[in-house]
Amino acid sequence: MATLETKMNLKEANRLSVMQQIDKKILTLKRASEDLGLSERQIKRVRKRYLIEGAKGLVSKHRGKVSQNRMDPKLRAEVVRILSREEYAGFGPTFAQEKIRKRHGYLLSDETIRKWMIEEGLWKNKKQKMVRIYQRRVRRGRFGELLQGDGSSHAWFEERGERCTLVIFVDDATSRITAGRFVPAETTEAYQEILEEHLGNYGRPLGLYVDKHSIFRTSRGDGSVKEKETHFGRILRELDIELICANSPQAKGRVERANGVLQDRLIKEMRIKKISCIEEANCFLPEFIKEYNEKFGKPPRDLESAHRPMRQEDDLERIFARRSIRKLSKDLSFQYGGHSYQIQTESPNRFRSTHVDVLERPGKPS
Repeated sequence: MATLETKMNLKEANRLSVMQQIDKKILTLKRASEDLGLSERQIKRVRKRYLIEGAKGLVSKHRGKVSQNRMDPKLRAEVVRILSREEYAGFGPTFAQEKIRKRHGYLLSDETIRKWMIEEGLWKNKKQKMVRIYQRRVRRGRFGELLQGDGSSHAWFEERGERCTLVIFVDDATSRITAGRFVPAETTEAYQEILEEHLGNYGRPLGLYVDKHSIFRTSRGDGSVKEKETHFGRILRELDIELICANSPQAKGRVERANGVLQDRLIKEMRIKKISCIEEANCFLPEFIKEYNEKFGKPPRDLESAHRPMRQEDDLERIFARRSIRKLSKDLSFQYGGHSYQIQTESPNRFRSTHVDVLERPGKPS
């Protein structure tokens, strides 16, 4: 049979030893209070319990009793049942806590959800891995001073739909997503669409920070950069927006981190809503971006926006159109896209053998 001393924890056994030394006149109450880290008032209460009940009086009265703060087992079972559904597969504790509160009305802490998920095998603690440390770059001061753009090709609809790409712009000063769109692939036209969306909502930013994709710069086979300007580069130049190409993904960390969050949260949100195609995803995306910006957006250091209004000469239909040069024949005709076109004029001799600019906006009605 276990004795009382074996049932004591280290703290209680230490107190018993001090009390016994007081009995033998080895210690005074003042010295005992210093050894136990208690005030003289506290040591007198401990001594009184010991004199009345003996060693038993030093054992916590809560030992073996159910805590009054313990969660209701029925509540725990219900929350675990919800989190075990297929739609919540892969949810982390923080995101799971938000959905449990928002969709089911249970006000629980992140740590409670994390503890239950680990105990039920729904979540595993992530091992800390050694990562390369990069020096943090100071955020720009104003909203619109610098945008970071990127396209993320991913299985956004999981097994419900085909793989596609999400192209987004993230403001460097605030980490807010300013524009985004799901597209079949990362193309010049995709960047034109979200640039046009951003221009319509905010105006012209000062700069755009992107990677070294061929959309933004051309290069030879040996890796050297050609002098020729890309179509998208010309669009930015005509809109007076500085184009900056990053040397590494870490350099444009704002948009890279945003992609990481989207590949976690956005995928799960679309799973809950059973979204399985690009059209449905683009209808839902503005709602998600609004919630994302409210949660993860930061206030800028300078409240004055750096965006500039569109100018009178900023005709987007003209600026976004692809340009080709064709030479007119003697009858003022030229070939383009497998079709023949002829210029109608009252003075045909003036235009013979001259060159014309052909403007075409793919995806737009002519």
